[in-house]
Amino acid sequence: MEGKMGRARAFMLFLVVVTAVGMWDARMARALTAAQCKQERNILVSACTPVLKMKPASPFCCERLRVTHIDCVCPIITPQLAALINVNYAIKVIQGCGRPVPRHFKCGSITTP
Repeated sequence: MEGKMGRARAFMLFLVVVTAVGMWDARMARALTAAQCKQERNILVSACTPVLKMKPASPFCCERLRVTHIDCVCPIITPQLAALINVNYAIKVIQGCGRPVPRHFKCGSITTP
């Protein structure tokens, strides 16, 4: 059971990072409540679950990657969670969804190469 929980948590973290490094557009920044941020993260995880199995992102997953707010995801990226993320794979997913990824972008405890 712990293996499934660990994988689920790592997957959620992966999706959060994917979103975070893909959402640096200041035009999308607006203050959201904690409940709204949680809802955005939950929708993102649900939309992008197949990515866990290294399957391509669906159009809905890509849409969620483009619209989820960075201020909802970066604050929860701790060093422990960042250690579970394959940043290079996350960047490939973001780019595959049509988003450029800036070099040296900092989100929580992760900085893109």
